Amino acid sequence: MAGERQPKVVAFIDLGTNSMRLLVVRVEPDGSYAVLTRQKESVRLGEGEFANDEMQPEAIDRAVLVGARFAEMARSFGADEMYAVATSATREASNKRELLDRLQDEGGLDVRIVSGREEARLIYLGVASDVRLNGDTALFVDIGGGSTELIVGDGSSYSYLDTLRLGAIRLANLYFLPGDPNAVGPERFELVRRYVRANIARTVQRLREFPISVVVGSSGTVMTLGDIATRKFLGRPLDKNDVVPAKQIKQVVELLASLPLDQRLRVPGMTPSRGDIIVPGGVILDALLEELGAEAVTVSDRSLRDGLLIDYLARHDEDGEMQQLSFRMHSVLRLARRCRADLDHARQIARLSLEMFDGAREIGLHALGDWERELLEYAALLHDIGAFLSYTNHRQHSYYFIRNAELLGFDDTEIDIVATTALFHKKTYPRKRHVEFTTLDKRGQKIVRILCTFLRIAESLDRSHASVLHRARFVPGPDGEIALELEASGTCDLEMWAVDAHAKAFRRTFGRDLVVRTREQPAADLPRASDA
Repeated sequence: MAGERQPKVVAFIDLGTNSMRLLVVRVEPDGSYAVLTRQKESVRLGEGEFANDEMQPEAIDRAVLVGARFAEMARSFGADEMYAVATSATREASNKRELLDRLQDEGGLDVRIVSGREEARLIYLGVASDVRLNGDTALFVDIGGGSTELIVGDGSSYSYLDTLRLGAIRLANLYFLPGDPNAVGPERFELVRRYVRANIARTVQRLREFPISVVVGSSGTVMTLGDIATRKFLGRPLDKNDVVPAKQIKQVVELLASLPLDQRLRVPGMTPSRGDIIVPGGVILDALLEELGAEAVTVSDRSLRDGLLIDYLARHDEDGEMQQLSFRMHSVLRLARRCRADLDHARQIARLSLEMFDGAREIGLHALGDWERELLEYAALLHDIGAFLSYTNHRQHSYYFIRNAELLGFDDTEIDIVATTALFHKKTYPRKRHVEFTTLDKRGQKIVRILCTFLRIAESLDRSHASVLHRARFVPGPDGEIALELEASGTCDLEMWAVDAHAKAFRRTFGRDLVVRTREQPAADLPRASDA
């Protein structure tokens, strides 16, 4: 219809010192988006540059070739807009104009060079949007090919941005010959360590002024080291947001330094294109963790290109929603809108679920905390999104959408709990025979049983989608039973009848009998919309 805003396909390109990355998304008018493709290619733009601040002709050729291919790929997806940025290798090169002109002429790419602090800000946006900090202050470390970005912040804002002229390729250029097949050796290894420590000393002093309790690492170097460590010590590949002990990182770096290149490349988890630069990159991470006394690093697969997306969404947020809501809530609401959910009904279910959760906690029915309460709210907001595909079996569809939607700010355990709670929001009660339920550990199963019980009752309390119920709270009754007291603005016989069907599930979850009481509430006493 004329005048209505249409979806846009937007491409984001990050031209780094070691790799070039592409992200293409379809952005809906309401701010929701779907990832169409993610691509990454090694271009080694900084190879041989840092001795004389000049990019080599072969490196420029590689970057232009990959840049043109990425631009062509983005256009094949129907990209309306393309945002491309270049970082350390380009901003320091004396011949940067040659690269930028060729990218424009041969690929139609208008590449913007960002400062080190702006690079750090964008990395923070991308990584912080997908890691759970629980209010902690974190140090974000991104080890690139030419620089290392350091950010101190929590899940909503940053308080410190810095960039160091230390990177995996920069150090490799200083201390190693290209394609050096030999082991690093203890003497050269110690030289690299001393150089890194000398260059981070002043920054470490500043960082010690912050109450840092978590270190989050991103970039290919950190992910490769994390993958090698989890395979070596846990016998499995790296998972999303895995926490890797600092002592394991140190052991991995020392092991890799002791091996010649051909053996280094055969280490499980090693990325072939990083075999010759993984040791200098690893020394940077190990030195930072050691100097700060950090016990572990949380490994994130997010990067600057994800920050470009978050920044784009914030700049095009006409309602100011991203400034008002957390990354997690914004991500949940974006998914709900993409699936054309009835948000009025979803918010009513969330309000009633949380009211029952709080009341039940007050009278000692459960001992769950704010983390589980938050997950219940997200499950309530998303419980019906599967109806977008088909109302028949929509619970299974909701589960699938939540599990596969790449919700920002959630780890795998949280996504599993939210998805499984939504799966059991009506009909069958979770049992051991349900595959989705048995994938959870015992603690997760207990949480889902409690959360889905509140969600099932809340769903029944708005069967008509008319928001007749305004309050629902649990109070102790005689003989150990629990009474659910309801306040309504009109007749709610249908809702009361529906709640009775959950008495058995309530007894299974809490070991107590449930009775329902209701009273009609005068209109003057009804809660205002702002209260809800």
